[in-house]
Amino acid sequence: MTNAEPSGVWGTAVGVARVRAMESRREQPLFQDPLAAAFAAAGGLSLQPRVPAPGSAPWDEAKLRRWGGVALSIVIRTRFLDDLLTAAADAGCRQVVLLGAGMDSRAYRLDWPSGTRLFELDTAEPLAFKESVLRAERAVPRCERRVVAVDLRDDWPAALAAAVHDPALPTVWIAEGLLIYLPQEDVQRLLERVGGLSAPGSRMGLTLGSPQTLERFAQDQGTAADMWVSVMPDDPVGWLAGLGWDAETFSTRERAAAYGRSIPEPDESQPQPQPKTQPQTQPPTPGGLVSAVRR
Repeated sequence: MTNAEPSGVWGTAVGVARVRAMESRREQPLFQDPLAAAFAAAGGLSLQPRVPAPGSAPWDEAKLRRWGGVALSIVIRTRFLDDLLTAAADAGCRQVVLLGAGMDSRAYRLDWPSGTRLFELDTAEPLAFKESVLRAERAVPRCERRVVAVDLRDDWPAALAAAVHDPALPTVWIAEGLLIYLPQEDVQRLLERVGGLSAPGSRMGLTLGSPQTLERFAQDQGTAADMWVSVMPDDPVGWLAGLGWDAETFSTRERAAAYGRSIPEPDESQPQPQPKTQPQTQPPTPGGLVSAVRR
């Protein structure tokens, strides 16, 4: 039994776990997440393909493609951030902070160097849900894992300090699938606080949403898209430079190609909707992938 049923923004983390579990079952997965299926099951999500609820209108092909793109973006961003974390560890970072950790199980599934301390920050409800699953699975972390129950709109730097994070040492920060749910002013404040706790040589991995993403999903009422409020700036590299980071950005499509995972082209035999802006010739792959180093 879990402490609470998934709901709201944190409930989407269980949906992310479902996607990771399904990827882990592929013949040639881009990563292995052994705990993902347990998180999904505890949240009441089946690993069988989704179908419309009884009595509801059937999903149209466009909607299926949109949400197929979301699932693919989750897979690609997971591998992207796995690689970023491995590179940061190889560069000497021994502190890891997961902002809005959700059902992230990297403390358990990645090979961490000796002396690595990993902090998971999230609100109390999802962390309680997560801990109940971890206990049931008798999961053992591969690093020193510290759980910090705090709302990222509150004084989380003080809570992180109480958990013995050392800002004088390099840290790798991960904000995966988080910033799109925060108003832009909260995103700015969050990253300003991150910068204030980052020694030179610290790393950061972010996922950002584009205005086109919000536009494409605006019609999907009653889904996680209802909670998406923030988009990346026009110049994310310049924005992060102003915050003290040297950043690179990557599209989901180019990272997918680098990992040998193709993104199918749309079915030209079906009528395509006429967009208000530039024609959509590719299936949606929401979000931007960012790798940054602290100057």
